[in-house]
Amino acid sequence: MNRAAEVERRTAETEIIVKMDLDGSGQADIHTGIGFFDHMLHQIARHGMIDLYVKCEGDLWIDGHHSIEDIGIAMGQCLAQAIGNKVGITRFGQSCVPLDEALSRVVMDFSGRPYLVWNVDFTAPMIGEMDTQLPREFFFALVNNAKITLHIDNLRGVNAHHQCESVFKAFGRALRTAAAPDERAMGRVPSTKGVL
Repeated sequence: MNRAAEVERRTAETEIIVKMDLDGSGQADIHTGIGFFDHMLHQIARHGMIDLYVKCEGDLWIDGHHSIEDIGIAMGQCLAQAIGNKVGITRFGQSCVPLDEALSRVVMDFSGRPYLVWNVDFTAPMIGEMDTQLPREFFFALVNNAKITLHIDNLRGVNAHHQCESVFKAFGRALRTAAAPDERAMGRVPSTKGVL
């Protein structure tokens, strides 16, 4: 089964290419123009064990909002295509990840119903050149386009870099678990309804 996809998104604000392979080895080639966000997408790839290519040319002279939100849209669409009909997947995934004093929990469900619960209070308004309002916009866009349920809680943290990185690492680990094939469920959608 080929669980890879590619999405191109072009608007007046951004030009984006995303390639994703859910059965990769954690390789990443990321160029968004926002250094810290590149670092975060690398965390998803490495800890999710997915191969991820993201290239974005965006209107960064305005700010990073359009680029980060549109990357979330494209990655969500790519994830939906790569996961396919969800036959034989684990469906649910969760992970708690520490980074020094910070601890984040991510719980996800390939439910077919987009929903984001976001409980993250960053301790600084910026991390590098990234506005700390934008990770929520990224995950909101991803959830709506991948049609997943996602709960993200930063349980504690003092350093905003640590808070954010623990969130993205935990998301990668939760995604890895939820997307993994379940040998005992092969040939079936993991739902009593028979469809997700």
